[in-house]
Order: sequence, then structure tokens, then C-alpha cells
Amino acid sequence: MDLQALLAGIEPIVRRAGAYIRTAVPSSVDEKSNHSDLVTEYDVNTQRMLMSDLAALHPEANFMGEEEHLEADIRTGDCFVIDPIDGTTNFVKGFNRSCISVALLRNGQPAAGVVYNPWNDEYYSALKGQGALLNGTPIRVQNTPLKDSVVGCGTCPYYPDLAQKTLRVCSVILNTALDIRRMGSAALDLCDAAMSRTGAFFELKLSPWDYAAAGLILTEAGGEITDTEGNPVSLSHPSPVVAGNPIARKELEEIIRNTK
Repeated sequence: MDLQALLAGIEPIVRRAGAYIRTAVPSSVDEKSNHSDLVTEYDVNTQRMLMSDLAALHPEANFMGEEEHLEADIRTGDCFVIDPIDGTTNFVKGFNRSCISVALLRNGQPAAGVVYNPWNDEYYSALKGQGALLNGTPIRVQNTPLKDSVVGCGTCPYYPDLAQKTLRVCSVILNTALDIRRMGSAALDLCDAAMSRTGAFFELKLSPWDYAAAGLILTEAGGEITDTEGNPVSLSHPSPVVAGNPIARKELEEIIRNTK
């Protein structure tokens, strides 16, 4: 399927799901891997809604998603990677900082990506090799070093063994950068880096649906996303993530690597 037509077809689907989320009042909250890993009926229902509409748009595509153990072989063909509500804890607690993330992988590589924050109607989109947009307007990173940047971070709440190193890295960043922001949605954090609201972002372990779409948006805006060794992030299993404009991302990678 033509990628430009596909991206155009994804937008009304994602906006419809966003309208559903915006009117939600979570009444059923369950735990998944641990006490911090929450899921609501809206996560599950939104994923099912997205799958139904995306399957009608592109019947040949497979699906990988956060909810209901949705897994697929991403190596060949087209595969949608879905996070129906990235930032579920924010969603449950009434912080309007969550989003819908949809990426299309083609033969294992990101080809199209959408991240939609329904609370402030920010719709990010990208096609491989064609740049990134916010609400239809091109976006581009600024090459700002860490000393002149705010740094976004995630605290790996699903992986308590990584908490102490995260805090040690944050301590070094506080002595290097302008400040730190921890806002609870990795996909939106990566989009903030694409907008140069932050110079860089890190989290020591994330799942592919957290960054498949937003990582493409960031790279198409001129940024970079790697693991802590500077290698490409995995799209088949969880990975550490270091991202941002090229200057700040490299500086942040060195801080993480040198922090024991």
C-alpha cells in the first residue's frame, strides 16, 4: 500500500480513538507486571478500535501492540505497532499527558509513524525519508548542547532494578544540563525532543511500542535515537533508549555509559 495514502488514512482513525479517550472516565484499573504497570478498559478498547479500523484500511498488515499480548513477526511485510494509551498512569490520575502511538513497520523498519495527544490536539506524523510534521507543519530539531538544554527522562517503573542507576544518571544531568523533566509518556517525550522542547531524553528500558512511531518522528526531524551503546534500538524486544538532537544525545550517551 502506498505510504502517503496510508498515512492519510491513519489520521481519522487515530483522531476517532483520541475522541474516545478524551471522554473517558476510568472505572476499572488493573495491574500487569507490577503495581506501577496499570491497564484500564480504555487501553484495551482503544487498541481493539484501532486494530479494527487499521485492518480495514490495510488488510495485509499484521499487528504488534501493548495490550492483550499482541505479538507478530515484524521481519517481513507490513506490521502496525500500537500503543493505545502511552502514559496510562497519567491517564488514570487525570494528568492530561498521554497519547496514541501507531507505527507502520515495513520489513522490520519504521516506514510511517503517528503520535497523537488528544488533550491538546497535537498530531505528530512522519514518513521515512520525508520529514516530520506537527499538525501539518514541518518540525526540525535544534542542535543545542546539554548545558543549554532541558533533558527528559523515564524512571523505568516496570523495572525496579534499574531505578538506582537512573537516579545516578539524573544526578549527573542536574549538574550538566539546565534541568530535568519526567512527564510519564515516552512517546510524547520523544516528540518533545523532536520539537526541541528538550535537547535529549533517556530511559534505561522501554518496549518497541513506546518508541516505534515517535522514534521515526524524531529522526525525520533530524534527531537521533539509539541504545546506551550508540546502536540502533530494537523493534522486536525492549531496549534502552537515548534520544535527542545529535549533540545532546551523544553527550547524554557518554554520561550514561560512564555512570556506574
